[in-house]
Amino acid sequence: MKKTYLITGANGHLGSTIARALSRRGEQVRGLILPGQTGVSLPGVQYIQGDVRAPDTLLPLFEGLRGRKVFILHTAGVVDISDQVSPRTYAVNVVGTRNVLDLCRKFRVSRMVYVSSVHAIPEGDKSSVLHEVSRFSPDAVVGGYAKTKAEATQAVLDAVGSGDLDAVVVHPSGILGPYDRSGNHLVQLVSDYLRGKLPACVRGGYDFVDVRDVADGCLLALEKGARGQCYILSNRHYEIRDVLAMVRKLAGGRRLAVLPHWMARAALPAIRLHAKRTKKRPLFTRYSLHTLLSNDKFCHDKATAELGYRPRDLIQTLRDTISWNRGELESPSLA
Repeated sequence: MKKTYLITGANGHLGSTIARALSRRGEQVRGLILPGQTGVSLPGVQYIQGDVRAPDTLLPLFEGLRGRKVFILHTAGVVDISDQVSPRTYAVNVVGTRNVLDLCRKFRVSRMVYVSSVHAIPEGDKSSVLHEVSRFSPDAVVGGYAKTKAEATQAVLDAVGSGDLDAVVVHPSGILGPYDRSGNHLVQLVSDYLRGKLPACVRGGYDFVDVRDVADGCLLALEKGARGQCYILSNRHYEIRDVLAMVRKLAGGRRLAVLPHWMARAALPAIRLHAKRTKKRPLFTRYSLHTLLSNDKFCHDKATAELGYRPRDLIQTLRDTISWNRGELESPSLA
């Protein structure tokens, strides 16, 4: 039976990277993008405008596929580094996921991959290594984004548990890499540094992973993942100062002062005011500073053993991110 792959959030960093991977395979793809947007022209990829918050607009994504095996990769979501749950973040991440689940059941989709986040997994204490869990609660995590991803993840697992759906959940860590057109915060960090617009660095770090490795992990989960199982798609911890040092080695740039957290927290009111005046979102918020000191000992052993997931070294990711920022849109190394 012929296959069709549906991708929500097909203009997002991860969604567009998955679309590229499937296009290279010669697959038939339908990508959901927001009204008024245009998608990257890729062989075999058709774009449909709609909004996960409005179920009626999603119908063209699912209709007219009788006789084909349909898979969906639900990547659409709002990544929000603010402290509280905003109405928009909740509507997209939680209500939107429920809308997609309803349509998956209605149209009898063969399998769904839901892109959650490592932020949906409770941190535990600083010394503990974080593995996959089977229950998720907004009350067990910190930050508005994490709470919405936890609630949405549990909705997906509940649908699987009721027998209505075959689905697999993946949990990416901090995504970096080329192809971003959506404003990824971590790509913005690299971009701002390259443009000389990053005034200082903050102490701390996180687990950073290449968007292409996460895209491959999503497709591996679709093909090999066990029904109702979760898979962490992480890499390893990198200090922010070390990430910027690698960028400086690859592309040049100036050394930045590394601010202690107390100083960065003290500067937050000024950062918010500057962001409001310039109408540019801040990279540093109370929640993003918390994240840089949080437990990020994510273990991807399960994904490696069961899916064959193997992330690359970050130096290659940064090299290709720099090439993308310089306008070198495609090259063999970006495959």
